[in-house]
Amino acid sequence: MAEGSQEARVGLWNGFAAYGMWGLFPLFWPLLEPAGAADILANRMVWSLVAVAAMLLVRRRWEWIRPLLRQPRRLGLLALAAATVSVNWGVYIWGVNSGHVVETSLGYFINPLVTIAFGVLVLRERLRPAQWAAVGVGASAVVVLTVAYGRPPWIALTLAFSFAVYGLIKKQVGLGGAESLAVESAVLFPFALAFLLYLGLRGEGSFLAGGWGHSALLVLSGLITAVPLMCFGAAALRVPLTTLGLLQYLAPVSQFLIGVAVFHETMAPARWAGFALVWVALVVLSADALRRMRAERRRVPVPVPVAG
Repeated sequence: MAEGSQEARVGLWNGFAAYGMWGLFPLFWPLLEPAGAADILANRMVWSLVAVAAMLLVRRRWEWIRPLLRQPRRLGLLALAAATVSVNWGVYIWGVNSGHVVETSLGYFINPLVTIAFGVLVLRERLRPAQWAAVGVGASAVVVLTVAYGRPPWIALTLAFSFAVYGLIKKQVGLGGAESLAVESAVLFPFALAFLLYLGLRGEGSFLAGGWGHSALLVLSGLITAVPLMCFGAAALRVPLTTLGLLQYLAPVSQFLIGVAVFHETMAPARWAGFALVWVALVVLSADALRRMRAERRRVPVPVPVAG
């Protein structure tokens, strides 16, 4: 019992660490300016492979590579996941460094609702009434925010849909977080490196031109990509999915607060109304998940002790 409690505690702290670090990302990407979003993205791809390969080397986890190479379908899905996550990373970096931190946080608030919609449309899952209500309120929020912004919140929608697609692909692949990131980074690496060499030849690259401090921060972008993922993997093994699902809101909450309190982004009343609708949808979704979890626990039969 004590060992199980210890494992759960380790998992919980790893979950807090993962989502806590992701929540602080808006403070990091502006440090890499004046590098453009494409330059930062390419560096992140290159140094992510270096970081995750080093971690796997330390942990001596290479046995999964040979079986994977004999499965072209899984390799193809991982290549598609790499393309999808590159869109997500690129839009996120551009959004943060262009003064849209609040809207990027909206993307990750909306993401659970998009994931549920994908479950219905792609996996033919059946929704409970509370889930339908949450999706409906979330859709209404997008309409309100479209009016508030004077345009569809395309940054948020791109982040939400790309991450939902990424999650759907990863579900089909069934590979661990670090291993998956290693393959995805390996797929992206040659394109990213070629782009960085191209920028260097044109004199537009920032890796060496910005000084050693700037270069070190670009290298660090790989590490801060890999470390939260490793923490997330450790949490996913030790805590229930319901707990993990509730922890995921830590990241967009932190990003939202940073956008409002640190970067002083404007929040007109209509935007507050749109965000409020999103939060209502997430409260409905979370309450339904907790209620279902308690109901399932009550249905678990209690073993009857046998005298022996």
